[in-house]
This record gives sequence, structure tokens and C-alpha cells, in this order.
Amino acid sequence: MHRHSYIGKKFSRTAGPRRAMMRGLVDSLILYERIETTEIKAKELSRIFDKLVTKAKKQDLHNYRQILSYTINPVAAEKLNNDLVKGFQGRDSGYTRVIKIGKRLGDGAEMAVIELILDEGYSASETKTSEVKQETKKPVAKKAGTKTKSAKKEIKK
Repeated sequence: MHRHSYIGKKFSRTAGPRRAMMRGLVDSLILYERIETTEIKAKELSRIFDKLVTKAKKQDLHNYRQILSYTINPVAAEKLNNDLVKGFQGRDSGYTRVIKIGKRLGDGAEMAVIELILDEGYSASETKTSEVKQETKKPVAKKAGTKTKSAKKEIKK
């Protein structure tokens, strides 16, 4: 298999699953501002995230829609476009930091932490993280046919 006209790592995946994996990682990085993944995925994620921040800094509708089309969660796109971009005003590139943390026990993969480098005195995590956690939680549905303790007591009587 040849690497003609493809820039980046393939991760032994076809285009669809590879794109889905990177979109999920981008969302997680935006929402949590620090994630743990393999070193190679972190480096590839850094490359993609830098391009998204460059789009977000332009602050126009076209670029916001492009960010929306790449992220899975619209809350992540909104947080990047409205909040995080304020923390990146002091720099032109290099919006992430990759810190190697050693090998994973299961398969020996090199692991790393990737985190956002925000300007000093800026903290976006306080503003949106609590809202994100509330929106992403799904209500737990009861199984059909299960009875509560009080209903079981009534049946026994």
C-alpha cells in the first residue's frame, strides 16, 4: 500500500474509522482540555487541533461551520469558537503540549498526555465543563417489567 497523497498517520485503519477516531479525540481534547492517549495519536491530534484553532481565530461564520462539521459534539465546537479561542490570542501556533508518560501495561504502547496551552490568567474549564457534563449525561431508563420494592411488597400482601 502506498502513501501517495496522504499526509499523516493511518493507524492501520481505513479512512472512515480513522476520521471518526480523530474527531472523537478532538472533541475530548476541547471539552476536557487534557486527555491521555498513545503518543502517535497525540502528535496527530496536535496537528489537526492546530488547524481548527486557526479557523476559530478568524471568528467568521464559514470557519465556525467548518469546525462544526469536524467536531461530533456541537458543544465542543461552540466552546472552541467562543471560549478557548480567547486563551490562544497570544500565540500563532503550538496550541497543545504532548508529555510522554511511559508505556501502557497491556500492550507496551508509548502513552502521552496532550493538553492545551492557554494564555496565563485564562481558564475556560471553569465556565463550560460543568455545562458539558450536564448535557452529555443520558437519563437511565428502567427496564420494562421491573418492579420497585414497594410494588413487590404489595404483591406479597
